[in-house]
Amino acid sequence: MILLAITPGLGFQPQAWQRVLRSGIHGFLIREKSMPARHLLETARWCQDVAPDVRLWVAGRLDVALVAGCGLHAPEAHPDLPPGLVPLSRPLHAEDQWPGRASADQLLISPIFASPGKGAPWGPERLHRFLDGLPAGGPQLLALGGVEPGSAMTMRHPRLAGIAAIRPFWGEDPAGAVARFLA
Repeated sequence: MILLAITPGLGFQPQAWQRVLRSGIHGFLIREKSMPARHLLETARWCQDVAPDVRLWVAGRLDVALVAGCGLHAPEAHPDLPPGLVPLSRPLHAEDQWPGRASADQLLISPIFASPGKGAPWGPERLHRFLDGLPAGGPQLLALGGVEPGSAMTMRHPRLAGIAAIRPFWGEDPAGAVARFLA
């Protein structure tokens, strides 16, 4: 199971970020909307130095993704990009978005469970129905939104690559959260 940790939007906190980056996660999404481009680039490079084996994504900044050589998580209103420019991650909030986003490298399906400000949750049943109807191959699919280690088991599906989350990884014990997700 792939685990993607998403920053909580509280700014760069080196000690906390280092704990998360070295916790056993597979991917790390820097989602710091107020961080200026130069600082975001320096932070991305810092992350790459601390955890070179963790796949790195930056949210909403194609310029930073290009220079840092990492993936771009393009938010909902982000314009389309030429294929292959950078590894591309997109949100998927409804099944009807699939045709327009199926060429991305990664899709974050959300919200699976109730999550503040994120709309009506999909729930495991709707998620499974959607995944059952997809062709083999295509983007890496991760479930996001209110996902905790205890609820991860309800989402297991051959087409789902893993989990993306914020809160479980930013507590006192990110390595423990990783272990609980993988158990």
